[in-house]
Amino acid sequence: MLTDSSIWKSLSSTRRLSLIGGPCAIESEALCLKIAASLKKTCLALGINYIFKASYDKANRTSNQSFRGPGLEAGLEILARVRAECGVPVLTDVHTEAQVAAASQVVDVLQIPAFLSRQTDLIIAAVKTGKIVNIKKGQFLSPLEMGQVVKKAESAGGKKIAVTERGTTFGYNNLVADMRTIPIMRRFGYPVIFDATHSVQLPGGGGDKSSGQREFAPVLARCAVAAGATGVFIETHPRPDEALSDGPNMIPLSEMPKLLASLGKLHELALGYHLK
Repeated sequence: MLTDSSIWKSLSSTRRLSLIGGPCAIESEALCLKIAASLKKTCLALGINYIFKASYDKANRTSNQSFRGPGLEAGLEILARVRAECGVPVLTDVHTEAQVAAASQVVDVLQIPAFLSRQTDLIIAAVKTGKIVNIKKGQFLSPLEMGQVVKKAESAGGKKIAVTERGTTFGYNNLVADMRTIPIMRRFGYPVIFDATHSVQLPGGGGDKSSGQREFAPVLARCAVAAGATGVFIETHPRPDEALSDGPNMIPLSEMPKLLASLGKLHELALGYHLK
């Protein structure tokens, strides 16, 4: 049975690797159900905690002409069906306090996008719902600065907080993933997730859209787990090259079982070291 306490207990456990995974944007109900069912089956077999992720609105696309998703109302209906039919916890992004109020009635985890990681009112509204809140580190922030973001959440009574590393702006359409971020943010006392697919994004690298180097996402995911990440965030799609958002950095769904198996083994090896 999906309850806030059981979902938080699984996500916050250092002894079991977590996956936050799904398509970048909601393209259709059928696609979301297919991906959720596939990842749930794989994670159950590997003993990995699974949370489905998809966005109803990609509000920070490079171009105004880019696909954003079905919107709040239709998107939340699809996420509710995924939760009910697949029996998995669901995460989605929120961009405004009004979206927080609506999304918190449907999903299990509210996510603060990286570009909004210093929006105080948004963070406070999210934690006041009592839901788990995953805050993505802004590409413009150092890991130590994320400590101040966590304090904002705590000041509003937040106790179920996760922080996610997703790369740091390097300039000229590139990001750098610094693995020192993982142990630094672990000191905050909350789960640290590593976003493997957004960390290989090339922001604006496609001119009117972002590009990416998906071949490096598994490499960085393995590094992050070895460095002590308690979970990984991976966007996936059956046919990434046909995806309507972030295709160049998404991992093909068919490759996820092999990747997750390797990450699970690495987590077991790293577990003893990081618990010392």
